[in-house]
Amino acid sequence: MPRIEPLTPPYPADIAGALDRWMPPGVPHEPLALFRVLHRNPALASRMFALGAGLLGHGSLHAVDRELVIARVTARADCAYEWGVHAATLARQAGLGPEQLRASAAPGAATDPVFTPRQAALMGAVDELHETARLSDPAWTALRAHYTDAQLLELLVLIGWYRTISCLANGLLLEDEPWAQPFPSR
Repeated sequence: MPRIEPLTPPYPADIAGALDRWMPPGVPHEPLALFRVLHRNPALASRMFALGAGLLGHGSLHAVDRELVIARVTARADCAYEWGVHAATLARQAGLGPEQLRASAAPGAATDPVFTPRQAALMGAVDELHETARLSDPAWTALRAHYTDAQLLELLVLIGWYRTISCLANGLLLEDEPWAQPFPSR
């Protein structure tokens, strides 16, 4: 049971409108439990929406790179909730296959042959930042070979954002969405 219960319908009109903005158009699911919990503090939810929506819908990273990073960050944070939501929806839409998703949750992902050199650089960067909150010169150089300055800044923010989301979902003890992809066993 979550530590803070998600809101349930019927929602007040302002909350219903906000939740509609948080969900992609045409999604056949109820708003995510994470979103419904966040709307217990509408001012905080509103501030978070700007960055989250910007990273997902208006970023300069390729969708497949963005989703691979999100998969690795959430896997390293042991956040089955967020990993499963993205694996079932946005990761597949971006073109990540089952083998890449599985590998994103495995130890040593940066050396898994399923990943291209660009993707391996992403996996290595996520792992280093997870372990040390720093990037070594070799990790930075590997990223630099594939990304512009603007994309590198976005990448660092994306990694930190999904670490924050993982802490939020894990700290709240959110239960997996019923339609989410199950987290791979290790």
